[in-house]
Amino acid sequence: MSRLRDNVNLGPSYLREEIKKGYVIAPGVFSGISAIIAERIGFKAGYISGSGIAGMMGLPDLSLTTLTEVAEEVRKIVSITKIPVIVDVDTGFGETLNVVRTVRVLESAGASGIHIEDQELPKKCGHLPGKKVIPAEDMQKKIMAAVEARKNDDFLIIARTDSRAVEGFESAVQRGKMYLEAGADMIFPEALENENEFREYAKHVKPLLANMTEFGKSPLLSAKELGEMGYNIIIFPLTAFRAHLLAIEEIYTQLYKEETQRNFINKLMTRKRFYDYIGYDDYEREDQELFMKKLIK
Repeated sequence: MSRLRDNVNLGPSYLREEIKKGYVIAPGVFSGISAIIAERIGFKAGYISGSGIAGMMGLPDLSLTTLTEVAEEVRKIVSITKIPVIVDVDTGFGETLNVVRTVRVLESAGASGIHIEDQELPKKCGHLPGKKVIPAEDMQKKIMAAVEARKNDDFLIIARTDSRAVEGFESAVQRGKMYLEAGADMIFPEALENENEFREYAKHVKPLLANMTEFGKSPLLSAKELGEMGYNIIIFPLTAFRAHLLAIEEIYTQLYKEETQRNFINKLMTRKRFYDYIGYDDYEREDQELFMKKLIK
């Protein structure tokens, strides 16, 4: 079966089943081809970062992207890969009514789950100073609205709390419990500051998502370590994105200086390998088969 036909996304129920089996690693995917590669490597889920979408547009992670822009990226990625994706929707693009629409639009776009955070607008990167959080009761209303809005009960509603850096660890634990009571399927405690905090949080709140972003406040723990603590999903939101930025910078610099790619050709993915990932031959074969069917008719 060609990729053209055999690319139906496995969706929320598949993601739920994978979580039951053990922790799920979700690398950040920021384009169709990155999702295809993640799928081929063997990952069972992907993560679409709000910061990654903004970054691909050359924008900072400051609530500058719109629901429409995020939904369009999700549609592009889901249409080309089987692996379910979890989507960062920041604060839900507004207040409670906006959250309702966000859930409906992202579910329609093919996402298997979203996470909503309890920051005030304009939100900031979870690992930067200056964040502010809304009252926990207001976040509970958003969560209840999100749960009510989804059509598929397997669609994950993950509540992220940024309160650790604002109100302290105990507040983050309390908010996590409150968000579960409001109907959240999972809690995402952002910017925990050391291994002990990750361990302690998991003693009080479950199920959980852990964020292993680089250059932030959290230590870089392995998925196995976090899984043993009790975390169910571990995201690596910008790892590949940052790697590809550095690769582009290095290649452009060398190309600018040398005005030829001859000296770094070994750093480039071959045409054959790229075509294998995207199923180029499958598309051509399908085109030929359709042409022959037309002739027979």
